[in-house]
Amino acid sequence: MFRFLTPRSIKPPFARYSHGVEVPAGKRLVLCSGQVAITVDDQIPEDAGAQAELCFRNIAAVLGEAGLGLQDIVRINAYVTDRAHLRPYMDVRDRLFSSPAPASTLMIVSGFARPEFKVEVEAIAAG
Repeated sequence: MFRFLTPRSIKPPFARYSHGVEVPAGKRLVLCSGQVAITVDDQIPEDAGAQAELCFRNIAAVLGEAGLGLQDIVRINAYVTDRAHLRPYMDVRDRLFSSPAPASTLMIVSGFARPEFKVEVEAIAAG
């Protein structure tokens, strides 16, 4: 379905992600806004890994509205508020996405709308 692009002429990915993903003609794209780790009843996990889990669960709910799932994600943009949160986020991402994995960017940012948030994830899916 998707063509995962990892040219031999550039350095391989540093972690489990693809440098690019080609979506074939005729597929729908669903763009998910950044999701933070908050439940319907305003609960926010303390742990960065638990926050990453909830971010992806929220993305799965958005994609489900369009009849898609996490397996349809072709691009992930993720943001964490501290270098210490990189590994917990990547552990969750790597467990949820097998190889070849979506194209992905992970950035350290100074903060989000609420100080309790440590992780935010946005995604693009195709189906």
